[in-house]
Amino acid sequence: MLRTPARLALRLLGWRLLDLPARPDKAVVLGYPHTSNWDFPLCLLALAALELDAHWAGKDTLFRPPFGALMRGLGGIPVNRREPTGFVTRIAAAFSRQPRFNLVIAPEGTRSLREGWKSGFYRIAMEAEVPVILGTIDYGRRELGLMACIHLTGDEDADMARIAAHYSDRRGLHPELASPVRLL
Repeated sequence: MLRTPARLALRLLGWRLLDLPARPDKAVVLGYPHTSNWDFPLCLLALAALELDAHWAGKDTLFRPPFGALMRGLGGIPVNRREPTGFVTRIAAAFSRQPRFNLVIAPEGTRSLREGWKSGFYRIAMEAEVPVILGTIDYGRRELGLMACIHLTGDEDADMARIAAHYSDRRGLHPELASPVRLL
């Protein structure tokens, strides 16, 4: 129902939508680079335009009143980044319980420059035995959506090198805040 209006809105805003020829029923979807608050509404438009029924992980402070119910209604799952809560195991279990499940996650874990990516997305995909879809919001090209689907091998260095190759020329709104594509 929202596909056509979302596609129209993106077109009017000057964005080109990227999609895969075929999508798996289950995947961890990366959102990179994540350098601006504008990434969130653009991501929601892209999800609607792609008709990708997905949940997304966000810091738990987004889920406090008055917007908590709205964030959950939009598919949000709160993450407490201050202490271990078993998030990886809980989300991996959600993949096994449902026939279709996609989780969008910003691997940097923040809009600020960091030394690399948090490993949660990698651990979730490996534990749930699902592929990783590489999503982007590229302000340089005005492209957003899904670029590639890869299956992780368990060789972190090799997997991250393949991921980095796909993102090598993608630019966030604030490129200086994009964290390097490597696991911390």
